This record gives sequence, structure tokens and C-alpha cells, in this order.
Amino acid sequence: MAEGDGVAGRGVRVRLDGSASNKDVGALKAWLEREKPLEDLVSGGRLRIVEQPRSDVPPGRMGAGMEILLFLLGAGAEAVFDELVAQTRRAVAAWLENRRRVESGDSPRTHVDPVHHDEG
Repeated sequence: MAEGDGVAGRGVRVRLDGSASNKDVGALKAWLEREKPLEDLVSGGRLRIVEQPRSDVPPGRMGAGMEILLFLLGAGAEAVFDELVAQTRRAVAAWLENRRRVESGDSPRTHVDPVHHDEG
């Protein structure tokens, strides 16, 4: 089974554009996995965080060719999903601020959007 297969339900898509590289995507995924509220959901079996190729860019395009998906597992109330979106946005903003402090050059543009798994 490929990473991300077998995951159904609602989630959050995180994409980096501009100066972002696949290294940035991997670093952001690791950051998200360590963020306390998200880490608790993962360890409790309620959230899965996966990295997968972006579906919106042609092969060979410069920049990050990967995206991160965070999916709630099982039935989740609207409030739980809304909180996941908010927590993810806060975590991405914190990662971006940290990256600005430790990396030179332009910072990537971030996009955090709700998604259904069938939108892939």
C-alpha cells in the first residue's frame, strides 16, 4: 500500500510554493509531527500525516513537488475538524517563522486548506 492509501475522510492539505524545496516539505512534516496537539492526535490513532507527490504540478517543474496531507481517522465532529485546520495553520506559521530565523533567502509561500481525501 502506498503512503496515503487507505485513508478516508476529511483532512488538511499543506503546500509550499515559491522558494520551497522538497527538503522544506520534509522539514515541515517533521515539525507538524512534533507539534503537541497534532502529535497527540497521531499517537491516539486519530490523525495520519503523509507526504505525497503534488497533483497540481506537471513533472519536472522547479520547486517542491510534494505536499503534506493531515487526515482525521474515523468519524470526527465538525468542531474537531475545525480545530485541526486551526492547529495546522498555527503550526505552519510557527515553522515558517522558525525557518526565517535559521535559513537565509526567500521564505516559501504556504497554503493550508481543508480537503476531502477523494480530492487527493
